[in-house]
Amino acid sequence: MDDIRLHVTERDDQLKDRLHEEIYRFNQEVTGFRDGRAMSLRVEDPSGDLVAGLTGWTWGGAGYLDVLWVRAEARGAGLGGRLLAAAEQEASARGCRSMVLSTHSFQAPMFYRGRGYLECGRCPDYPVGHSQLHLTKSLLTT
Repeated sequence: MDDIRLHVTERDDQLKDRLHEEIYRFNQEVTGFRDGRAMSLRVEDPSGDLVAGLTGWTWGGAGYLDVLWVRAEARGAGLGGRLLAAAEQEASARGCRSMVLSTHSFQAPMFYRGRGYLECGRCPDYPVGHSQLHLTKSLLTT
């Protein structure tokens, strides 16, 4: 291993995709879950411009919300809630029992809490002066 080289770059989408593939392969081997699927939802205006979107995935009986974004002038119109509900419905249809996500204290924790998400972890000072919050919600109906 004396001949290895370390490369530092700002962005490497090919590396990112490869690492996701390798981690997913490892996770499959360890857990036996081979049902991972990406999930993307988008809202466009009549001209095709992006107004809002959500990305995430489902795997092993859980859904993960990676990114939810709504264009500034469209916020407050219910699009975020509709996207989140649609993602939860899709995750349920795929057999998921829960949804998991992370947000920052300055982003949308109250939005998620208002939709039944509960904090299950917190990383203080990420970024400095704020926290990263980890939230979860059961998708099982009682």
